[in-house]
Amino acid sequence: MTLLEFALLAPVSLFVVINPLSTVPAFLSMTSDDDTSEKIRMARFACFLAAGILILFALTGSFILGFMGISIPALQIAGGLVLVMIGLDMLRAPTIETRLSDTEQKLARKMEDVAVTPLAIPLLCGPGAISTVVILQTQSETLAHLGALLVSVPLVYAACFGILFSAAKGSTRLNPIVLRVLRRIMGLLFVCVAIQFGLNGIEGFTGNE
Repeated sequence: MTLLEFALLAPVSLFVVINPLSTVPAFLSMTSDDDTSEKIRMARFACFLAAGILILFALTGSFILGFMGISIPALQIAGGLVLVMIGLDMLRAPTIETRLSDTEQKLARKMEDVAVTPLAIPLLCGPGAISTVVILQTQSETLAHLGALLVSVPLVYAACFGILFSAAKGSTRLNPIVLRVLRRIMGLLFVCVAIQFGLNGIEGFTGNE
């Protein structure tokens, strides 16, 4: 594969797998009680974190997974378990009083938690994105190919942040009731996606036997 072909393949593949547009409803539903600046702050942190994780896997992904004996199906099942817990919590739709304390420190912790899980992991950096970047790493024939992959990751997440930024700005025009209903719908979809993650992981394990 030529360098130009690889340089085009890497960002397109990652963007399609990450699919930030599909993350927008979940992002808005999880941050329905936050103001626009807080939404943007969480989106920025999540994109930075996801980009950092993928860059790490782009450099050492196959070595890390091989050294720890972790397979892609195992990542899929683990991601599914995480989403099940989050989805059930969203279906219960706890009130702001039960989800937040009265202190700014606990509020900041809640914001960071949402940005880390599930926004960064596994929505923006899930098993699909990790496996894709590991596969691209194995296909990089030269240092220039690897460099193209490393440049592709921040470019893709810059686009992801742009999409989430626009969604955060536009969310001020949405009815709060719509956002709360959206939260419950996304909780159900999270559980469905989690089950599919698990099924894919089980299928991967049985297919390798």
